[in-house]
Amino acid sequence: MLEIKNLTKAYGSVVAVDNLSLTIEDGDIFGFIGLNGAGKTTTIKAVVGIHPFDAGDILVNGTSIKADPMACKRQLAYIPDNPDVYEFMTGIKYLNFVADVFEVARADRAVRIAQYAKELELNDTDLASPIAAYSHGMKQKLVVIGALIHQPRLMVLDEPFVGLDPRATYSLKEQFRAMTAAGACIFFSTHGLEVAQNLCNKIAIIQKGVLLEAGPIDQIVGKKSLESVFLELTNEDEAR
Repeated sequence: MLEIKNLTKAYGSVVAVDNLSLTIEDGDIFGFIGLNGAGKTTTIKAVVGIHPFDAGDILVNGTSIKADPMACKRQLAYIPDNPDVYEFMTGIKYLNFVADVFEVARADRAVRIAQYAKELELNDTDLASPIAAYSHGMKQKLVVIGALIHQPRLMVLDEPFVGLDPRATYSLKEQFRAMTAAGACIFFSTHGLEVAQNLCNKIAIIQKGVLLEAGPIDQIVGKKSLESVFLELTNEDEAR
């Protein structure tokens, strides 16, 4: 579903992502792991068409993000690390705006908004309130609903669990599992190594823009913890 092929992105003389190649297949919950500044957010923003890149290509269901970005964006949903939304809107107006963009039928959107809002514990009063009055966690829940509303085949998320309370975190994990069971795929960055080990079937570890390891999590971790493997790989890279 998602192919990152020899992706390179530099900011001046600093190479943020260096010849990165990954394949995320239908049904994958794929964790993208690295220290701060490793190149995770740069990669994600290139995948969703926000950042141009210097070399390589990114394919969404076989279509190049460079050649036809709109066709790619119709098939995916993106949740950034900070939920920047239109604060002058109410929650429900924002969700209807997103549904309009993705041409979701009125009847379908009403059912989905009701379902996801209930699961994430945003009530009718919350949705009728201006987003400016929302807490960080409420904004995060709102953007999650907005991402799910058009039932994307690919979800790309940057630290999606930050700001969510434990019940909302559980609900989002369950959504991930349901979506991938139906053939969608999830690609997300996280610092939560325990979450990644328990949730993902595949991971990639990146350091200073360079891929250190990628593949099925059970093959990478073996009988160790992901935390110990991550520290070993990143410490070895620092020592080179």
